[in-house]
Amino acid sequence: PCRIGPVNSVKASAMVLVSENERTNTLGEAETFKEQGNAYYAKKDYNEAYNYYTKAIDACPNNASYYGNRAATLMMLGKFREALGDAQQSVRLDDTFVRGHLREGKCHLSLGNAMAASRCFQRVLELDHTNPQAQQELKNASAVLEYERIAETDFEKRDFRKVVFCMDRALEFAPACHRFKILKAECLALLGRYPEAQSVASDILRMDSTNADALYVRGLCLYYEDCIEKAVQFFIQALRMAPDHEKACLACRNAKALKAKKEDGNKAFKEGNYKLAYELYTEALGIDPNNIKTNAKLYCNRGTVNSKLRKLEEAIDDCTNAIKLDDTYIKAYLRRAQCYMDTEQYEDAVRDYEKVYQTEKTKEHKQCLKNAQVELKKSKRKDYYKILGVNKNASEDEIKKAYRKRALMHHPDRHSGASAEIQKEEEKKFKEVGEAFTILSDPKKKARYDSGQDLEEDGMNMADFDANNIFKAFFGGPGGFSFEGR
Repeated sequence: PCRIGPVNSVKASAMVLVSENERTNTLGEAETFKEQGNAYYAKKDYNEAYNYYTKAIDACPNNASYYGNRAATLMMLGKFREALGDAQQSVRLDDTFVRGHLREGKCHLSLGNAMAASRCFQRVLELDHTNPQAQQELKNASAVLEYERIAETDFEKRDFRKVVFCMDRALEFAPACHRFKILKAECLALLGRYPEAQSVASDILRMDSTNADALYVRGLCLYYEDCIEKAVQFFIQALRMAPDHEKACLACRNAKALKAKKEDGNKAFKEGNYKLAYELYTEALGIDPNNIKTNAKLYCNRGTVNSKLRKLEEAIDDCTNAIKLDDTYIKAYLRRAQCYMDTEQYEDAVRDYEKVYQTEKTKEHKQCLKNAQVELKKSKRKDYYKILGVNKNASEDEIKKAYRKRALMHHPDRHSGASAEIQKEEEKKFKEVGEAFTILSDPKKKARYDSGQDLEEDGMNMADFDANNIFKAFFGGPGGFSFEGR
């Protein structure tokens, strides 16, 4: 028994020595892995650096600097959320680890959590009150908080350009913040900058296909581009990911209502029920004032209804509203131009047809422009049909009867007792009636007049026209007509 004690003591000492040797070997191995990681980090081979730092951690899981190094590597790979976990573990192991606190703060800031970042940088300054990096990063975190505050206020004011500006500035410090990117994308969509908004949302969905906010923004872009059916699918998908997503819920409801009202209006129009179509389009226009493209189409559709109801000025107003919303909307220009033609506002019609032809140089549009230009030219001449009081389809007999009536009405002899001013006015009208009869009673001249061609090309100078000769030829020579006798 006396010999047993010393033998056991030797064995225990040997076991402790072996354990210490193993630990020393493990620490040495871990340090080797760390040094290899450092070498790859210096060469910017961050994936290999990550692998060796991981081996160092596996060999020695309680060393704060190993987690700190791996955090730095993950940050260089843009994996800030994973890096944050390592940085937090490093300061849990060693609360005085300045670099660990700096990296944790930097990860928080990159992910858009400026308040948490500020706490980390303040902790660094408690440990090292002159640390220049912590001082600068604390200013950066304060700047991000201020940009967030301004953006929130401006979003409520619907100043979406200002919000985009603030988010761009904030993302310079927080490049991995999905929240900032989504807010920027939403504002881009509300500004009508759909490709940019789609790009931002798609980038997020590539990293996180279940991100409800990004799905909502994708749907919003499609909704505002009048692809309502596809938009509804994205809104529904967003609501599957986040059933309480208020914006997606509202947008989905509006999209479904807008689609239904528009389709009902189209159906009523096709059935010839123009009054009902007008009411349905009007109701649709009240659903969402922000949906510019769909509302432009609704205004144009309602303008078409008004033109069918012969409410031409109202139709022009509707088309004008459509163009204000979408100045590239060719159909609205064409509809308004036709209404201008129907109301004899030819200069406005020419302007619209010119706009259309500049955009789409088709034969049809060219002919429409040419027709409007002819009508404009004709409108600036004397309207011989109006002078005789007949329509453009008047027969030869109707033109003769109209001339007889107007010539007798304005003949100078009839107004011989009137004032000089009235005599002059009636003489002018008498001459115009003769001109009108001369042109409209001659098939060739009438055809040229109707087509808008210059009559002077026929060698007829209306300035030298003698209305009395026409009157005598129509009623007979001297003695063949006595105004007083009539």
